[in-house]
Amino acid sequence: MKKINIKNSELNEKIFYELLKKERLTVPMKEYRFCERRWRFDYAFPEYKIALEIEGGVWINGRHTRGKGFINDCEKYNRATILGWKVLRIVPNMLICYETIQLIKQAINNNSK
Repeated sequence: MKKINIKNSELNEKIFYELLKKERLTVPMKEYRFCERRWRFDYAFPEYKIALEIEGGVWINGRHTRGKGFINDCEKYNRATILGWKVLRIVPNMLICYETIQLIKQAINNNSK
């Protein structure tokens, strides 16, 4: 199993928050529990019902891409959709991409209409 670089993860999160701030977006809630089960979103903007899920391990046969993990994620995302959530799915390096920030903005703007 590949060791997670905590420092890199924390740095990416700081950059992510700075990008949000630059675009005048609120900081999302981290590890947000959204239903009666113990499911959590990696990041959530509950006031807009928008979630950001980071799908790790896509190149190393990680949990999100293997049978049981994939099935569990399907159940989670389907439940979220039924409850009215928009779930944006990204891979770790996309957290600090301008395009991801734009996706979040678009999702928020679409909810405002």
